Amino acid sequence: MKSAAYDVAIIGAGIVGAACAAECAREGMSVAVIESKIIGGGATAAGMGHIVVMDDSEAQFALTRYSQILWDRLAEELPPVVEYEKCGTIWVAADEEEMAEVTRKKNFYEDRAVTVEALDSRSLEEAEPNLRKGFAGGLRVPGDSVIYPPSAARFLLERAQARGAVLFAGQPVTRLTEDGVKLGDGTFISAALTVNAAGSWSPELTPGLGIQKRKGHLLITDRYPGFVHHQLVELGYLKSAHSLTSDSVAFNLQPRRTGQLLIGSSRQYGVEDSGVETAMLGKMIERACYYMPRLAQLSAIRAWTGFRAATADKLPLIGPCPGCERLYLATGHEGLGITTSLGTAKLLVDQLLNRESEIPIAPYLPVRVNHRPLKGAACDEGSN
Repeated sequence: MKSAAYDVAIIGAGIVGAACAAECAREGMSVAVIESKIIGGGATAAGMGHIVVMDDSEAQFALTRYSQILWDRLAEELPPVVEYEKCGTIWVAADEEEMAEVTRKKNFYEDRAVTVEALDSRSLEEAEPNLRKGFAGGLRVPGDSVIYPPSAARFLLERAQARGAVLFAGQPVTRLTEDGVKLGDGTFISAALTVNAAGSWSPELTPGLGIQKRKGHLLITDRYPGFVHHQLVELGYLKSAHSLTSDSVAFNLQPRRTGQLLIGSSRQYGVEDSGVETAMLGKMIERACYYMPRLAQLSAIRAWTGFRAATADKLPLIGPCPGCERLYLATGHEGLGITTSLGTAKLLVDQLLNRESEIPIAPYLPVRVNHRPLKGAACDEGSN
């Protein structure tokens, strides 16, 4: 093997790539970070910044809970611009059917030592007076928090740079080889190992990953301090949030430290246009106003979209790429990349250093979905 300029080259400086860079640098590795556009752009800028424990599966719970604990440990070191707030989440149950889901979730979380509180209709109204009256109740998860993702990504990358990581910005990656990464201007970055953390664009660099792009809309309002106190998510969200076949909207509302309200969410597949779609945005706003009618009286100042990388089993790809022993993957996080970025970085570095992880790694290994070696640019030989 040729000597390399860097131990690790990480493609993508969204929050996952930045977290991986920070963790690699913390462990004493020499790190190159390649970002074609802006730090914390892409899916990171299109994320709500909800640090949330999820329970679609045991593996999803393990990674989100582990990552949430890591965020809590880091909280005191985060600068104000990251806007870390432990506001908690309320999963809103519109009817008695959804209250049954409250009971299931409550039991699931309590069995795994996560503090939760079931709310009846009156308690829900007291907690969030601006919600529509008459909902059945909800589940409060006080340990959940929110951050401002682009600033969090920049913080993590700056931490990596303070430990010697080098940023290569403004040029796209044109090829991955066994020896490193080639950029659009002809620059070749020699690395012993490469990490594809390019999110929804990762299949373009490593064909055959089985990742789909999921387009989402967000809307942010003017400043209305105290209008909402928790991250609010409809329990109906669970019925459609991770569908891989249909477009949908769901009520998802976040209070920001600025007093603004961040409103989501929408999900679309098979869409390449990044523009804001009036019809989809209208459906999203209509859904939000159903849950919180007074939103219709507030002023919105901006809407935008982004693409997230979704896998069929709703779990990210973290680990070596099948058939390419010097290429690792840290992608496919869909709507949980903000939450799971720190956990992903730990699991990745544990593998690079051949040490045991805090949680089982098997559910996230890329080999689970790609049993055959991947062919294409990711496995090219040579450096020019």
